[in-house]
Amino acid sequence: MMSFKSLPMFSSIFLLISILFTSTNAAIFDIRNNCPFTVWAGAVPGGGRQLGRGQTWSLNVPASTKGGRIWPRTNCKFDGSGRGTCKQNKDFFDISLADGFNVAMEFIPTSKGCTRGPRCTVDIKGQCPNELKAPDGCNNPCTVFKTGQMWTDETPEVFQG
Repeated sequence: MMSFKSLPMFSSIFLLISILFTSTNAAIFDIRNNCPFTVWAGAVPGGGRQLGRGQTWSLNVPASTKGGRIWPRTNCKFDGSGRGTCKQNKDFFDISLADGFNVAMEFIPTSKGCTRGPRCTVDIKGQCPNELKAPDGCNNPCTVFKTGQMWTDETPEVFQG
């Protein structure tokens, strides 16, 4: 039986184990394909996975990660070594729409106490200006016009090219 004298030691060990365990994975993202077609999810860090309709990919992100991206790709072909191409090779989707739009997305937290996350679940391709239209999506202006002029005044760090 544990005495009250050993309780501080047990608490310290428990705290240390908790800190070590917490630093192993800062977050786990469950990426689920709710589309009626195959999507190739890409992630930095993390790589990518092919997801059929209804499939989920659990992505463990290390605690040391400073930033990251998760985006969908469609109509891809990859060889056994992981090299390949996708129909809209440079048309990414961020919740911020910084790189364009091709598939509606939402992030749903699964931890206790947090039930809401960012989402863009409406197909906004129909609202895309003609000059930004891409196959199955909508590009961002920097990609199309090759200029950072739209961003440099307010957020110069957004466009690097």
